[in-house]
Amino acid sequence: MNNTSIAGMKRTHMCGELRLEHAGQTVTVNGWVDRVRDNGGVLFLLLRDRAGIVQCTFDKSVNADLFDIAFTCRTEFVVAVKGKLVARDAAAVNKKMPTGEVEIIAEDIRILSKAETTPFEIDDTKEVGDQIRLKYRYLDLRRPSMQRNLMLRHRVTQVARNYFDEHGFLEIETPMLTKSTPEGARDYLVPSRVHPGKFYALPQSPQQYKQLLMLSGMDRYIQITRCFRDEDLRADRQPEFTQIDLEMSFVEQDDVIAVNEGFLQRVFKEVLDVDIQLPLPRMTWQDAMDKYGSDKPDVRFGFEIKDISDIAKDCSFKVFKDTVENGGTVRLINVNGYADKFPRKEIDKLGEFVKTYRAKGLAWMKLAADGSMTSSFAKFLSEDEIAAIKERAGAKENDLLFVVADANWQTAAVALGALRCELAKRLGLAKKDDFKLLWVTEFPQFEYSEEENRLVAMHHPFTAPMDEDIPLLDTDPAKVRAKAYDIILNGCELGGGSIRIHDPELQTKMFEALGFTEEKAKEQFGHLITAFSYGAPPHGGLAYGLDRLCMLLAGLDSIRDVIAFPKVQNASDLMMNCPDVVDDKQLDDLSIAVTRVEEEPQA
Repeated sequence: MNNTSIAGMKRTHMCGELRLEHAGQTVTVNGWVDRVRDNGGVLFLLLRDRAGIVQCTFDKSVNADLFDIAFTCRTEFVVAVKGKLVARDAAAVNKKMPTGEVEIIAEDIRILSKAETTPFEIDDTKEVGDQIRLKYRYLDLRRPSMQRNLMLRHRVTQVARNYFDEHGFLEIETPMLTKSTPEGARDYLVPSRVHPGKFYALPQSPQQYKQLLMLSGMDRYIQITRCFRDEDLRADRQPEFTQIDLEMSFVEQDDVIAVNEGFLQRVFKEVLDVDIQLPLPRMTWQDAMDKYGSDKPDVRFGFEIKDISDIAKDCSFKVFKDTVENGGTVRLINVNGYADKFPRKEIDKLGEFVKTYRAKGLAWMKLAADGSMTSSFAKFLSEDEIAAIKERAGAKENDLLFVVADANWQTAAVALGALRCELAKRLGLAKKDDFKLLWVTEFPQFEYSEEENRLVAMHHPFTAPMDEDIPLLDTDPAKVRAKAYDIILNGCELGGGSIRIHDPELQTKMFEALGFTEEKAKEQFGHLITAFSYGAPPHGGLAYGLDRLCMLLAGLDSIRDVIAFPKVQNASDLMMNCPDVVDDKQLDDLSIAVTRVEEEPQA
């Protein structure tokens, strides 16, 4: 028999599932050698699979031949071990291992595959750079932490499929090769060999298809689907990502929210055993921006933004007064109880921090525990004005007020919103296991694009406006609110959705507000416009970022750690060495000529 064959040595148990109740059984385990310990005539092989690690013991005095085979094993050898599972002596119990109360007294071993020395240790306690981790991703995925991440991801997807199936959703696939349309990030284009000079686009989302499914009478659709966007990467963004995508017919916003709250409650309970209380809180987009300076507010801590423009408009400090008189705003946050944590040098650094968010500067007022006060602006104010600001801020001893004045209210709000999150991070107030979910609703229908010099859809052009705001499409489109909603977890957007436009006339009006000519609208979305003309139900939906949801559930900072084979910052795959050049024949078949090749930036 081939001594690398598994025949006769197939596993009876996973390594990590063996417990005291299995003692006395003859077991066979297969896996990778995690560690080897030679105790002078007694050899311990710690064998690892995705379920965990178990100790296998070889005694030279009992079976010298077996001992000699085990002695040749090195870390990452793939082996099969058969033997009797026994309880360890009390003094030998390893409480750090789930299998630490038992060990396998080996009766047979087979080396299935040998291994070269790995470029890094398969050990969660050792720091390894991202570049080498991703180059040898198949080794990185052997680490227990990475395997736990992917198992958590699997569990989330199973919960999603089961939950939505129970609620009448049909899992339906939509195409990967589709039409390029505007109003989004850059598309990944796929050239057609059969249609020279023409291109498919990889979908940024199945948005139009799932709406067409509602028009088809499918009623409730769910898909765990791959999406593609050619945009700059960051920690929580990849060129290809996964959505839990859903759509429902004959619904309003509350119906979509209710079914998704149930899903989130189920996910947290089944994956983390965390109870989520329903209904989840809701907050309008305007309130979120006013109080937290973000449309994805982190509510695990305080430091809410307060508007003091009414106090500032008549105050003695010219910077504040002039800002308000010219239509601007003055706002502050109170870092309650932490003034002693921020010396002047740190405060100055925070002033530079807010400038990265376009704020012109940061004023401050520090109230010491002994009742004294220092400030960058108080000397310009009367005692009554200082008292009014302190009262609005709810300031007391050991509080620190930060103030931003700006001609644009959003600039001031966003700068203070970023500052409150930075302060919470430095103070350790944003605990990863403190899960705070909420809905943000009533987003603006449009936002102004300085690059395109026009209004663009904040979500997408199929989002329905609030009924009472429809007349504003003709008179003041910037004030139109959308029937759009995002689900937020700890300052991150888990997912977003909206009630869709199902009236062809309203959809045409929306395209007009976005600057589409009739001809352009038909060219880009004619299939959808035509479909609407045959009877469309009221419908709406939502899409979760599965990668981001799993990242937050796992308490991680990057979606790379919940994706099996992610890309690096420049969208390249270090393991597969792609993207890469292709031969001329492939290009000729596609009627493509490469006319310019720029030097690739470093990963």
